[in-house]
Amino acid sequence: MLRNLRKVLGAFSKSLGIDLGTANTLVYVQGKGIVLREPSVIAVDVETGKTKAVGEEAKRMVGKTPGRIVAQRPMRDGTIADYDTTLKMLSYFIHRVHRRSYMVYPRVVVGIPSGATEVERRAVIQAAMEAGATKAYVVEESFAAAIGAGLPVTEPIGSMVVDIGGGSTEAAVISLGGIVVANTIRVAGDEIDEAIANYVRRAYNLLIGERTAEEIKIQIGSAYPLERELQMEVRGRDLVSGLPKSIVLRSEEIREAISEPLTAIVDTVRLTLEQTPPELAADIMERGIILCGGGALLRSLDKLLQEKTGTPAYVADDPMTCVALGAGRLVENPEILSKALDGRSS
Repeated sequence: MLRNLRKVLGAFSKSLGIDLGTANTLVYVQGKGIVLREPSVIAVDVETGKTKAVGEEAKRMVGKTPGRIVAQRPMRDGTIADYDTTLKMLSYFIHRVHRRSYMVYPRVVVGIPSGATEVERRAVIQAAMEAGATKAYVVEESFAAAIGAGLPVTEPIGSMVVDIGGGSTEAAVISLGGIVVANTIRVAGDEIDEAIANYVRRAYNLLIGERTAEEIKIQIGSAYPLERELQMEVRGRDLVSGLPKSIVLRSEEIREAISEPLTAIVDTVRLTLEQTPPELAADIMERGIILCGGGALLRSLDKLLQEKTGTPAYVADDPMTCVALGAGRLVENPEILSKALDGRSS
């Protein structure tokens, strides 16, 4: 009875493409485009189990909550780390884009890393179903990102995409509607933030939070020397005196601080190119590498990759939306979706 009701209501629900990311969640609604872009953060009252805030409101609470309220990111390295809170967050987002109606059962396509295990894939599908989907599918993020970036994924042409999210980086070569070569590394934006925080603690005995580290990355971070180097005043807690203290950081320092995670990302791209068949490699040399995900916004990352690989690299027009756009276009195109499915539907 319930299954039949879901099918009936599903016919009146807009299909969704979801980028369920470690740092941010984006939702594409059929016929409307991307309608939601929020941090993947949820604040929960641990005594009552009630959700206090989700998304941007919850992110503002990180590091500032009383003991009974925990603001956390339930996704880690691109996969579900806390199933119950992920379910609450996903359910909130699905109903929010449907104007909080609780009789909503859409078809949903969710992008996940190609390196996700079968257990992790099933967990995402199950979470989507429990959150209200009448049908749920998972597809590889790199494939969705390539579609969202406008690459000719169904043609006999080699296209390469590097998707750098919050928890993982995926490099993939795509041709004729499928992934030919793909490598995933669980090093991305979070590890870059962590490297910045560790450097500030080590060099200045200053303790900063993850939000401050992320802000440093955004404001003065770069992967390659800049024409005009930048600087930024940073506040935190002095580990010696225990008192608040401010320092001035330079972009050269931050570039050195994040060199290790950037090297890991470059090595993953190089490995993928080395594993690419010669004919497709020639296409990539001609067309270049497309960078997607929030990590692609790091200044001059395309220059670094081009220097280290000898292959042209470009940042997608709106790199943060590529996976959600691609997932949305897949849910609207069953023929391409059937080729791209990365796991069984439920």
